[in-house]
Amino acid sequence: MSFRDFIDNLKANGRLTEIATSVSKDFEAPVIAHQTKGPVFFHDVSGSLAIMNLLGTREELGAMLGVSRDEIIQKLSDITPNGTVKVVQDSPTKEVILEGKDVDLTKLPIMKHFEKDGGAGYITAGVVVSEYGGEMNASIHRLMLIDKTRLAARLVPPRHTFVLHKKASEKGDKLPVAIVIGADPVITYASTTRVAASKEFEYAAALRGAPVELFECKNGVHVPHAEYVLEGYIDPAERVPEGPFVDITGTYDHIRPEPVIYITRIYHRKNPIYHGILPGGAEHLLMMGVPYEPKIYKAVSEVTTVKNVVLPEGGCCYLHAVVQIKKQTEGDAKNAIMAAFAAHTSLKHVVVVDEDIDIFNPDDIEFAIATRVKGDMDILIVPNVRGSSLDPRGAPDGTTTKVGVDATKVLANKEDFERAKFPVLKK
Repeated sequence: MSFRDFIDNLKANGRLTEIATSVSKDFEAPVIAHQTKGPVFFHDVSGSLAIMNLLGTREELGAMLGVSRDEIIQKLSDITPNGTVKVVQDSPTKEVILEGKDVDLTKLPIMKHFEKDGGAGYITAGVVVSEYGGEMNASIHRLMLIDKTRLAARLVPPRHTFVLHKKASEKGDKLPVAIVIGADPVITYASTTRVAASKEFEYAAALRGAPVELFECKNGVHVPHAEYVLEGYIDPAERVPEGPFVDITGTYDHIRPEPVIYITRIYHRKNPIYHGILPGGAEHLLMMGVPYEPKIYKAVSEVTTVKNVVLPEGGCCYLHAVVQIKKQTEGDAKNAIMAAFAAHTSLKHVVVVDEDIDIFNPDDIEFAIATRVKGDMDILIVPNVRGSSLDPRGAPDGTTTKVGVDATKVLANKEDFERAKFPVLKK
């Protein structure tokens, strides 16, 4: 499915909010996206087409994968990165090619989202594809607009783009890159996952059940069809202050010296549709968090029978996890807690619940904590362990205290925890 096909399906199914009036890329479009639940399509953002909140709900994510919300975890857990990738000669992305003096990033609807945003705005849904030394990586990075041809890229160590840039820089080489905006949403999602090195497109092909087609940019980088592709390179030495930027906690991340990407060529479709992810918004949270859910699911399945896992929005889809198990022996829940922490080291709090708890309902989770937790027996505290750099309460050295909550029934008297049900009324 193409980016445009996905949008057409949203519209046909009544799940797309359309804004026909002209709005500014600076603050106005992001504010509207923040106030709108679900996908919102802008017909005029500073003169361009744009969409936000594209995968802003689990229902949209499920629709992308062809499953219901409750089946997402099983779908993702069963997929292996073994799909087919095909290199093709042409692409609709090449309908317009700009180079030389025609390269001007300021003509794209690159948005300023919050009042303290760094630079002239941020590309937030750009999949940075890099190739060097026979290795390839595709991953989303926040990209701060500096001027017409330059972006500052937040490269997090030791992730793959950082490693490739380091390898190239040590030899004095530029790292060739291409920034993909508006690909098939499955491909964009796949770029956020933690799969084996160089396997992002194979994983995307497996998820979509069809080959991923790639075309070669002039700098040798292979990219999927998209609305925009920005071709260039990461300078081996240049750094600029990057930030502030609002991350998943809704707070500003620190300013750091980061590498500079020079854009030398822009490919785009006629009347291209720009994809923007609202920082700290629902789409940002889901794209960050959901890829970790199958990792936790698989880890917990090694120690007990796991039914489902969710990283809830209230925990920034990153710092909190709720794990649903079929408890068979006492101690299963605490084993599940430890497995979850091992699978996703940025987790701060984990709650384990029984099968009768709806893990997508915060009230149900709170009910489980209220009625099934005895503090001195059911709370596991792990101090002085590695946490998340995104946690504003973390220590300067990156450590934190992790808390696991066993909110499951006591098996010896589980009938005491039975939830009352109304009988089915006869018609």
